[in-house]
Amino acid sequence: MDTTEKPTKRKRPVAQRALIDRIKRQTGQLAAINSVVAAVSQTLDLNQTLQTAMEAVLSVIPVESSGISLVDEKAGELVMRAQHGLTYDFVSNPMRIKLGHGLSGYAVSSGELVVIRGDVKDDPRLYVPAFARENTKAMVLAPMRVRGKVIGVLSVMSHQPYDFTEEELTIIRLVTDQVGIAIDNARLFEAARREQSRLEAVLHSTADAIIAADVTGNITLFNQAAEKLFNLEAEAVIGKPLDETTLPALIREKFQQGIQQFETVLEARPNDVRFDLPLEGDRYLLMIMSPVYSQMPLEEERTEGWVTVFQDITHIKEAERARLQFVQQAAHDLRNPLGVTLSALTMLSRNWKNPTNSDHEVFNIALMGINRMQDLIDDLLNLEHVESGVDFRHEPISIPELVERCVIDIRTVLARKEQELTISVEPGLPMMNGDERWLYRALMNLLSNAHKYTATSSVIGIRATLQDNQLALSVEDNGPGIPLEAQGRLFERFFRVRATEKVHGTGLGLALVKSVAEKHGGRAFCVSTPGHGATFTMLLPLG
Repeated sequence: MDTTEKPTKRKRPVAQRALIDRIKRQTGQLAAINSVVAAVSQTLDLNQTLQTAMEAVLSVIPVESSGISLVDEKAGELVMRAQHGLTYDFVSNPMRIKLGHGLSGYAVSSGELVVIRGDVKDDPRLYVPAFARENTKAMVLAPMRVRGKVIGVLSVMSHQPYDFTEEELTIIRLVTDQVGIAIDNARLFEAARREQSRLEAVLHSTADAIIAADVTGNITLFNQAAEKLFNLEAEAVIGKPLDETTLPALIREKFQQGIQQFETVLEARPNDVRFDLPLEGDRYLLMIMSPVYSQMPLEEERTEGWVTVFQDITHIKEAERARLQFVQQAAHDLRNPLGVTLSALTMLSRNWKNPTNSDHEVFNIALMGINRMQDLIDDLLNLEHVESGVDFRHEPISIPELVERCVIDIRTVLARKEQELTISVEPGLPMMNGDERWLYRALMNLLSNAHKYTATSSVIGIRATLQDNQLALSVEDNGPGIPLEAQGRLFERFFRVRATEKVHGTGLGLALVKSVAEKHGGRAFCVSTPGHGATFTMLLPLG
C-alpha cells in the first residue's frame, strides 16, 4: 500500500489573484496604448496618420468601425476627415456638424468621453439625421486635446449592440490624446510643407535674384532669377561655399564684408546691410543682405545664415545720372549770365568816377544778389548730387581725422567773431564706411551755421561719440536757440527761421546735412531749448 503523500495544489489567496489580474489588465492596457502610439508616430502625413490611428485603435478595441472629425475653427464646424468600417461615405463630401450640435459636438463642448448605447433619435441635442442611416448600436466619442484645446473627436462604433468595458474606455481615454498630438503634428507639418511650397514658388517666380547661405557660408538656395543673372546653374553652386563659386569677385567680397558687419554689431540686431555694386557694361546691382536668426529666446538667439537679394537698379542709376546732368546743365546755363553780370559790375566799379553813397549802396546790393545766386546754385548742385547717390563712396573713414580737418578749416572763420571752439572725440572710435567728401561738407555746414547764428565770443563745440553702436557727430552752441514751432521744419529745403532771415544763407545747408546722414543709413536731428543754444547731431551706423 502506497502511503506516500501526494502533493496538494496550493491555492492563491483571493486578494493575490485580484492583484495579479489587475496587473495583467494594466499591462495589457499599456501594451495596447504603446502599440497605438507607435503606429501613429511613424508618419507626418496627415491622411496616413488619420487612417493609421483608426486602424490602431480598432486593433485593441473589438469593434469594426471608427471615424475622426477635426475642428474647423473658421467655419465653426466639426468636419469628418477619415472613416473606417462604415457603410456609407461621410468623407468624400465631408459631413459637417455645427460646433455644439450632435454627439460629436457635445463631446467637443463638454470635453468628456461620450458613451452611447442604443438609439438617440429622440434626443434633438444628439441626433444627426445625416448619420442616422448608418444605424450604429454602440458608440464612444472621445475628444482629442492638444495643449489644453480640443482639436477633434475620435469615434469608435459598432453596428451590433456592444457594451464597452471600463478597461476599454480607459484605453480610449489614454490613447485619444496621443492620437491628437500625432494629428496635430501632422497638421503642423502639412501647413509647413504648404508654406514651403508657396515660398519656393514665390522665390523662383520673383524677378529679384536670391541667394541663401547657411552659417558656414554654404549656399542653400539659388533661385531661377539668380541663375539667369549670374549665368550659373543652381545644381552647380548649391551646397558649395560661396567663396568657391564663380560668382563675381565683388559679390563674394561684399558677402564677407556683410558678415563682418553683422558680427561686429550683432547685439544691435541689424535688419540688413546694403551695397551698390557696379558691374561691367555700366550695370548696377543693389545687394541687400539680411540675417536669419534661430527661433530661440532673445538672449540665446544666434545667426543661422543669410539671405541676399539682388535687384538690378541700372535703370534707376541711369535716371539719377540724367537728372543730375540736367541740374548741372541748368546750373551751368545760370552761371554764365551771372559771371557776365559780375564781370560787368567789376568793370563798372573800376571806371566809376565820383560815385555817391546811394550808388555804392545799389552796387553792393547787386553784388550781394549775384553772390547769393551763386551760393544757391552750388548748394542745389550739392544737394542733388547727394540725393541722386551717383558716385557715392563706401570707404573706411577715420573720424578723428575728419574732425581734425574740419577744425583746421573752420578756425579762421570763427576767429572773425572771436568764437571759441571746443573739441571732444571719444578715444578708440572705430573706422566707419561712407563718403568722406560729403560727411566733411555736412559737418562744415553745421559748424558754419553755429558761427553765423551765434554771437561774438560765443562757444561752439564739436563732438564725436558712440551711442548704441552708432556714431554721433554733434555741433553745439550757446546761442539763442530755436523756437519750438520751427524745430520740426529745420531740415526742409529753403526753410529758414524768421528771426534769422537777415543772416546770409540759402536755406539748403541743413537739407544737405539731412540727406548726407540718410545716405549713410542714419538720420539728423536737433535738440534745442529757446534761449539756451542748440545741438545738431548726425547719428550714423558704423556700416
